[in-house]
Amino acid sequence: QVQLVESGGGSVQSGGSLRLSCAASGSTYSRRCMAWFRQAPGKEREGVAAVYTGSAFPYYTDSVKGRFPISRDNAANTLYLQMNSLRPEDTAMYYCAAGGQGSLYCGGMPSAYNHWGQGTQVTVSS
Repeated sequence: QVQLVESGGGSVQSGGSLRLSCAASGSTYSRRCMAWFRQAPGKEREGVAAVYTGSAFPYYTDSVKGRFPISRDNAANTLYLQMNSLRPEDTAMYYCAAGGQGSLYCGGMPSAYNHWGQGTQVTVSS
């Protein structure tokens, strides 16, 4: 079982930055794809970024490429999302997710992830 706890959300002005963190429990963290998703009111949950251990090519949705680098610290069982050049359209609840142990999929499809955090709110004002 994997438990995920997000932190780092908040309110910022357009152009600002935030760093989200996701602390994971469990000894199998390093063998799972880890991802960030977001969901705005009235919209479907969207895959933002995802990364496997040692991957040189993380997944990013087009709207965040070049702005939201994803990283992970396996020694600390922690996933990060550095959010730069924030825009009002980035406003959403952000969720951390963990894929199945040994699963080869590491992209933006929510149904592929088994474990979810409670979310952290990000609000960007213009």
